[in-house]
Amino acid sequence: MAINSFEDLEIWQMARELASLIRVSATNQSFKSDFRFVSQINSAAGSVMDNIAEGFERDGNREFIQFLYIAKGSCGEVRSQAYRAFDADFFNQEQLNIILKITETLKFKIKGLIMTLKNSGSKGYK
Repeated sequence: MAINSFEDLEIWQMARELASLIRVSATNQSFKSDFRFVSQINSAAGSVMDNIAEGFERDGNREFIQFLYIAKGSCGEVRSQAYRAFDADFFNQEQLNIILKITETLKFKIKGLIMTLKNSGSKGYK
């Protein structure tokens, strides 16, 4: 399958699923009252998908790789914040497990794409 846009990337699709899941999970009444935390975890989840998209739209592998590393870091931030939400009783065990599974899978897939891009002969303009 040809990759013609960032929407074609499996990692972007997974990141979108993660952002949606976080938004829905952060709607319980006690969590919603912690505006700063809700904003922070939503922002981190959005950063994963947004950095994949922005990096894809750049003119070369080096910049794409840089943005993939940022996306991978944001994925780790979401994972850490999920633990914080669980510890504060904002997420239940099932929600935590789902988020941990998605972030762990996404981390490895992003890293795999980084390695593929690093080992490809094509470097692009930047």
